[in-house]
Amino acid sequence: MAGGIAEGDDDEITGINVTPLVDVMLVLLIIFMVTANYIHQRSIEVKLPKAETGAANSETKNISFTLDQSGALYIDGTATSWGDVSEKIKAALAKNGAGLQAIITADTNTSHGDVVKLIDAVRKNGINDFALNVETSTPAQKAP
Repeated sequence: MAGGIAEGDDDEITGINVTPLVDVMLVLLIIFMVTANYIHQRSIEVKLPKAETGAANSETKNISFTLDQSGALYIDGTATSWGDVSEKIKAALAKNGAGLQAIITADTNTSHGDVVKLIDAVRKNGINDFALNVETSTPAQKAP
């Protein structure tokens, strides 16, 4: 018997059958390849500025604002006009309560005036906590 223990049986198992492992891995590969098309999410192309002190904060409820390079505004990934900002913020506040934080993402080529206009709109509508989304970079080497 291959797996049993018998007296006087000092034979060692010298081989492992990898066929079941290969079969399972091929099935997983096929499942991954088929579902990869469904998992793909659309994204807004934004080139973030770099900052050495940037940090993530995932403990608060967030509403995401994105300004792309052409100045188009997106709220939580949905294209929005400037006139709809107030009602979108009020709806988010009603849904999430007073602990709502705005995350503002702006392309490096976005006008500074557009970013300030967005910050002003966010604060006018009751969200006083906001963060600017940046791409973290490695700290620069200091000269001796």
